[in-house]
Amino acid sequence: MALTRDFKETVKERAARDPAFAKAMLDEAATAFLNGEPHVARLILRDLVNASVGFEGLAAETNRPSKSLHRMLSEKGNPSMDNLAAIFGAVRKQWGVEFEAHGVKAA
Repeated sequence: MALTRDFKETVKERAARDPAFAKAMLDEAATAFLNGEPHVARLILRDLVNASVGFEGLAAETNRPSKSLHRMLSEKGNPSMDNLAAIFGAVRKQWGVEFEAHGVKAA
């Protein structure tokens, strides 16, 4: 089911006024990606880009065309690892977030 514009605007406004919410979304995007759910990660990143730097700002930050970035973060997008790393990096920088990986011991 497609999300309504009202819901997207609500997420955008909440992320813009509540940095903890935006940081939690970024954490969720990274977790989804690492757990094999790149589709979910792309959509969360798209909402974060809209709530923060915007696609024009992201284009300037990553040296990639904004139309390409829109496609990469669409439902059917397929960004390369380099592009995904650049997008995560720009959003991390915007929100002042550092990632820290923790290993999980196998049983």
